[in-house]
Amino acid sequence: MKSTRLNPFQVFRDQWAIMSLYERFEQVVALVLSAVIAIIIVVSLFQVISIVFTLLVLDAFNPLDHKVFQRVFGMIMTLLIAMEFKHSIVRVALRQDSIIQVKTVILIGLIALARKFVILDPEASPAKIAALAGATLALGATYWLLRERGDRAAATSEHDPSSSQ
Repeated sequence: MKSTRLNPFQVFRDQWAIMSLYERFEQVVALVLSAVIAIIIVVSLFQVISIVFTLLVLDAFNPLDHKVFQRVFGMIMTLLIAMEFKHSIVRVALRQDSIIQVKTVILIGLIALARKFVILDPEASPAKIAALAGATLALGATYWLLRERGDRAAATSEHDPSSSQ
């Protein structure tokens, strides 16, 4: 029984043949960035495992200690942010999305702000906390508005008889 699944390298070559010069440049940049971020993620993962092992076994890890929790959780959140960046870049490399993904960038910003709240110094000034809260609120509202606009556009295109041509 012969598989009908396409060879990814053949698909890449077929797409490469019809790309413009700029699209080829964009593709190379996305592939290089993806490789660099993958290396950073692997190195960071080994560092997180090493640090957690050291804290757990050698230093009698106490997850209730505020400083230890901030440090470990901050490293894990940073790793997750890097993985999300890589995911969005891989989608570009696979030609599933364009290079600019506004909603993805906003969500990554929200994750980064959540990380900042977790590792925030307890002696942080009220003005700093208010600024971070304002930025979080602004990014959340922007994401919500973009999503609402996308949902309305999708609903309009589904009900518009001229769009089904």
